[in-house]
Amino acid sequence: MDIFCKIINKEVNSYTIYEDDIVKVFLDVNQKHKGHTLIIPKKHYVNLFDIDTDTLNYIFKVARNIAVLLKEALNYDGITLLQNNDYGQEVKHFHLHLIPTYEKENENSNIEEIYNIIKSKSSTR
Repeated sequence: MDIFCKIINKEVNSYTIYEDDIVKVFLDVNQKHKGHTLIIPKKHYVNLFDIDTDTLNYIFKVARNIAVLLKEALNYDGITLLQNNDYGQEVKHFHLHLIPTYEKENENSNIEEIYNIIKSKSSTR
């Protein structure tokens, strides 16, 4: 069982910022940039070639909403969506990265602080 399945099954804790019946959205514990977020389907799909179109479309709909939330909470200057397949895919469970980028980034922000900022914004939406 991969780490994302364990997160979905609550065997491993995560900084979850959104969840419904189809997806779970949480902060990447290895933040590339402040607010680096992952969206994973709750049903296990290995990669882009394995996932059905309806779930894929839904993930991108959620991605747009989360990108807006991250913009409101963290005021990033740009955002990258990244999805790896096969070679280069560390976890063999489909996942979409949302990676905010900043002209000037404060590297001292820790994941708990970032999580609290995002959660406070999401509760006011």
